[in-house]
Amino acid sequence: MTESTETSTQSSATPGQKQRGSTEREDLGRQRSGRPAWAESLLSGIGPLLAALIVLCIVLSFATDKFLSTSNLLNVLVQMSIVGIAAVGGTFVIITSGIDLSVGSNVALSGMVAAYTMKEFGASAIVGLLVALVVGALVGAINGISITALRLTPFIATLAVLAMGRGLTQQVSQGQTIFGFPPAFTFLGNGRIAGIQAPVVLTIVVFLIGWFVLTRTTFGQQVYAVGGNREAARLAGIPVKRVIFSVYILAGLCAGLSAIVLAGRLNSALSSSATGLELQVIAAVVIGGTSLFGGRGSLVGTFIGALLIGVINNGLTLLNVNPFWTQFIQGVVIFVAVLLDALNQRRLQGDG
Repeated sequence: MTESTETSTQSSATPGQKQRGSTEREDLGRQRSGRPAWAESLLSGIGPLLAALIVLCIVLSFATDKFLSTSNLLNVLVQMSIVGIAAVGGTFVIITSGIDLSVGSNVALSGMVAAYTMKEFGASAIVGLLVALVVGALVGAINGISITALRLTPFIATLAVLAMGRGLTQQVSQGQTIFGFPPAFTFLGNGRIAGIQAPVVLTIVVFLIGWFVLTRTTFGQQVYAVGGNREAARLAGIPVKRVIFSVYILAGLCAGLSAIVLAGRLNSALSSSATGLELQVIAAVVIGGTSLFGGRGSLVGTFIGALLIGVINNGLTLLNVNPFWTQFIQGVVIFVAVLLDALNQRRLQGDG
């Protein structure tokens, strides 16, 4: 009689009770291991990723003697800056179980509008910088409104904005390349700060700010809560729609900043720039351990993921691998990362 009563009680447990039970088991495991939560995260997710990066670097150092040169390593950091900065906003979006497919076209549009403003209207570099950030934020706001107010799925909403952004970029440029910007505008793309390339310094600063917001502020806690259980977050008084809207604006700002770096590096704006950037951003975020199902992820992992992609691209270039194979390998990396994420999600659901 007692056994049947206990079985009935367990089967009638609410999802919230099961979730609390799973959380309690995780906390108990951490207490038994004697390690804090951040250490568990490092050992379980970021540690293996960092090991993979080190192994890849060792392999490439034997494959080509150019890889470990100082100039090449700095080149890897500069090349990953555009993906890395955009991936900071992408991490916030994906933690909320969203997706942003418009980041590439947002970068292209933001850079093109800023370039057009400076060339056609004689605007200063400061105005150009502000225009790029404002356009990026506006594109993010369109994504946010489409998802929160119009209730479109993130995939469909951002896919539509991707197409619209590319079309607007072509319209603004009329298919032409705009080049020749003021030095103050190109500084963040090709300047130096204390002897270090400005894109590298900017990337590190953006990641540090993003890390602080995500891990040390109430907004960061709300982002995780919305991604983990949207209904529970709403019942807890968290403004779910406002949080989702905010992360898409943040992603747009990061895209605008990436546009400034890209245009500054090239000293030009092209309508076809940043094509496929969204795939690299998603790959960096997911490879870094952020779950596409939401609620889990870190910017430390995203940084390593972006660096891993940069090393792969650089290594393939040094080895004179066909560029078409580069795209294929990037696709394989994304596939494996998503597969591992799905398997991990099933494991967690099974434990719960």
